[in-house]
Formats: sequence, structure tokens, C-alpha cells
Amino acid sequence: MLVGYARVSTSSQSLDVQLEALQSAGCDEIFSEKRSGSSTTGRDELKNALSFVRKGDTLVVTRLDRLARSAADLHSTIKMLSEKGVAFQCLQQSSIDTSTSTGKLLLGVLASIAEFEADIRRERQREGIERAKSAGVYKGRKATIDASAVRALRDQGLGGTEIASKLGIARASVYRALASGE
Repeated sequence: MLVGYARVSTSSQSLDVQLEALQSAGCDEIFSEKRSGSSTTGRDELKNALSFVRKGDTLVVTRLDRLARSAADLHSTIKMLSEKGVAFQCLQQSSIDTSTSTGKLLLGVLASIAEFEADIRRERQREGIERAKSAGVYKGRKATIDASAVRALRDQGLGGTEIASKLGIARASVYRALASGE
């Protein structure tokens, strides 16, 4: 049985393209979710898919980064599938089929390259932010909490929990706003 797994990172993204590709590939069952792929934690549909597959099945994804963002997570997932007797196939990187030794080798190489590219992308982003900060262009995210409202409520004698409840914010945010003195 072919079992598909589709994932996008945010609720504003669409799963349609992946779902169509998985259906076209002949997947009998498809699990999908809108969750960050930075970790396997909290990805309930991935857990459901991994629990669902049985010996002889093949887990299918459209791209490697839909399953995992780090080589460690990818290898861990593939190892678990292998121990269950489940193959893995990636549609867009069609040579990746863990039922073959070449596919296993290619999977390892591509996973390492993908992780390397993600690290470089994060590094470039950090460098860009630092340049923008030094040029006075980057100021960070706009404040979402009105510090003056927090201080006003504190001046009225309210405690941190009461202020947080009144403003609909976390108590830790109240204390950060008070500590910042903005």
C-alpha cells in the first residue's frame, strides 16, 4: 500500500499541489498537516502516518523537506520505517526509493546537502539582519504589547496576573514590559 504524507509550514500555505501529486502517484491513504517541519515534535499527522504504515507499505512524500528538515530527523524516521519493513519514496527526487541500495545512498547524500543549504540560508539571514541593524534599518518586530498600558494598570495597583488577564497577554510579557521601562 502506498501511504502519502503532505506538509506545509503555515496555515496560509496550500496543501493542494502535494495532495494532487500523492493522489496521482496512487497513494491509498494520505496524511496531511500544516505544521513547521523544523522538528518532528507536534506533527500529529506524521505520527499517525508512521503508526499506520505496515510491513510491505511505502511511505510517499513529494519532497524530502516535507518529511524532515534535518538529516538526523530524516535518518531517524527512515530507520524507524526500515525496522517496520516499510519503504520510503520521494516523488520529486525519484531516485530516492529505500527499497534499493542506490536509493538509500542517494537519500543520505541529499539529506546532508539539504541540511547544509538550510544552515547556509540561516547564516545569510543572520548576516543580513546584522547589516541592517548596523545601518539602522532593522529595528526588529514591532511591539505587540502596549507597555504604557501595562504600567498604567500597575500604577492602579494591579498585579502581574491581573494585568495579563485584563490585556489578554502572558504574565511573562507583563514583567518584560515593566522591566524594559519603555
